[in-house]
Amino acid sequence: MEKLKIVGGTKLRGNVRISGAKNAAVAIIPAVLMVDGVCVIENVPHIKDVLVIADILSDLGAKVKWLQDDVLEIDATTVNNYIATDDKVRSMRASYYLLGALLGRFHMATVRLPGGCNFGERPIDQHIKSFEALRASVNIDYDIVIAKSEKRLKATHIYLDVVSVGATINAMLAACMAEGTTIIENVAKEPHVVDLANFLNTMGASVRGAGTDTIRIRGVEKLHGGTYSIIPDQIEAGTFMIAAAAAGGDVLVENIIPQHMDSLSAKLSESGAIVTEFEDSIRVESNGMLKGVNVKTRPYPGFPTDLQPQMVTLLSAARGKSMVTEGVWESRFQYIEELKRMGADIVIADNRAIIHGVDRLRGATVKATDLRAGACLAIAGIIAEGTTYILDLKHIDRGYQNFEEKLTSLGANVVRIDE
Repeated sequence: MEKLKIVGGTKLRGNVRISGAKNAAVAIIPAVLMVDGVCVIENVPHIKDVLVIADILSDLGAKVKWLQDDVLEIDATTVNNYIATDDKVRSMRASYYLLGALLGRFHMATVRLPGGCNFGERPIDQHIKSFEALRASVNIDYDIVIAKSEKRLKATHIYLDVVSVGATINAMLAACMAEGTTIIENVAKEPHVVDLANFLNTMGASVRGAGTDTIRIRGVEKLHGGTYSIIPDQIEAGTFMIAAAAAGGDVLVENIIPQHMDSLSAKLSESGAIVTEFEDSIRVESNGMLKGVNVKTRPYPGFPTDLQPQMVTLLSAARGKSMVTEGVWESRFQYIEELKRMGADIVIADNRAIIHGVDRLRGATVKATDLRAGACLAIAGIIAEGTTYILDLKHIDRGYQNFEEKLTSLGANVVRIDE
């Protein structure tokens, strides 16, 4: 069993370079299944979820090769299998993007329902609605989704009943090779949705409007190979920005797109940190004496739900009262009991966390309940008094590359222990 040992009380100083976006990578890699040629994808984060989805493509028959630590070459022209039902598929949420990609290429897809972090019910009804609108039939046999069309998918008009990143991406993938022009309304606007659209366009697709409320896709008969570089990870960048503000010190977060961080930058500034934007980096300065603020998570460009646990940790040690309202996942507060083990004063009421800042958190042995919870507990360990041990590192490894090494480079006292 591996765990992180963190000795708290250190300030963070220095520069940290952000890796490629996890959420973009796990959508773009399945999209390669539709490409007739070799794709070279740059700035790929070397994390567990990426390794798993790349392995799934290899199992389907694709030729997958790492050219460098962050450069992945995939040739999916040899794939002749549309069935993905093993335990690897079950292990991660983003594997449902195989449905849209395989359906687009083969007009058939048989994919096991995915797992990933457990935030309560996350139905795929909007995904199914989109596939059926494109003239595919969809059936679920226990935990296997079977989608098929007798011939090429037909363009249509799709209105998503809720703003869903997953449904938006799956509808985009399936529509790329459909016959005619598909219009998708009430879509998600997250940066990784735009990044997927840019990747598809680089490979010969015709996707317009990504980042707005409406996406228009003119179907093409085939996509060609090419080279594409993934955007920086908005959530990793935000995690280090929050860590810098909470622990105090002076950190330059490099290789990012500052406008992706606007909602977080505004809240950190409101709490008392100094946030300075540059062309492709953000500097966060803090004396660690922050004040409480109110936060509500929303779809992009609102405050990201994936930064909510990290922000709650910061507010746990800020002066005064704060309230964090979760507007995306109803069960996102599972990690709160772990923070309370460290002395946090937090009360959950429905979808709200009411936080009364304490003078100092204290070290404890805690468990990462999901990916972002692991990151928030690491921040808590850095600002806590004493030593913290974090268990279940598999969650952190799913989404952060060289996490403890990057924290250590900034002055944190963090080490991975293998028992």
